[in-house]
Amino acid sequence: MSAIVSLRDVVKTYTRGKQTVEVLHRLNLSVAEGDFVALMGPSGSGKTTVLNLIGGIDHPTSGEIVVAGEHIDRLKGGRLARWRADNVGFVFQFYNLMPMLSAERNVELPLLLTSLSKEERRRNVLTALSVVGLEDRMKHKPSELSGGQAQRVAIARALVSDPKLLVCDEPTGDLDRATADEILHLLQVLNREYGKTIIMVTHDQKAADYATHTLHLDKGMLVDERVRTEA
Repeated sequence: MSAIVSLRDVVKTYTRGKQTVEVLHRLNLSVAEGDFVALMGPSGSGKTTVLNLIGGIDHPTSGEIVVAGEHIDRLKGGRLARWRADNVGFVFQFYNLMPMLSAERNVELPLLLTSLSKEERRRNVLTALSVVGLEDRMKHKPSELSGGQAQRVAIARALVSDPKLLVCDEPTGDLDRATADEILHLLQVLNREYGKTIIMVTHDQKAADYATHTLHLDKGMLVDERVRTEA
């Protein structure tokens, strides 16, 4: 199966005062289309940096990043923003929902920059909320939802533009075990039944067990890879 994500000799450095810190050291990484990858490693190993680079939120200091057939290391400004909106859905640990908006309006936000009509946006929103099982909570605000429901809204928002790739940064880090397992099962369904490629950063081995591959980062370099086989 072809790679949907390819990082080649990627270096990422940050400047802190007079000090230059190299977070990623000539990183090479390939993720096949339709895969579900858990990215693990100690704090400071570069996991979130990798997600931000893959999602086009950050740029590499050097190296090549190809995602969904596009050299995103070469894109800037509006072109990068349009590519990101079309190809990547983001899921965060703390949901990042707008507290004054209903679930329906939160999910609709990524579509407001598109050329879709109001009716088309509504159809897409209803479909996304249906996929995550929250059609009956669409008028509720985040404060009226449980943590698991709020994360499902966030996942619906990530899905609403039908992206090829989901990048998830500790998506169950703020949830209890039972609720976390529900969210992880939902991600498995999105991967297996809807064909979404998923890259998930996690510190939780139980969460990583839901993925098909586990990659380990340490000090900005890949250490090993573990493949989970079905029983």
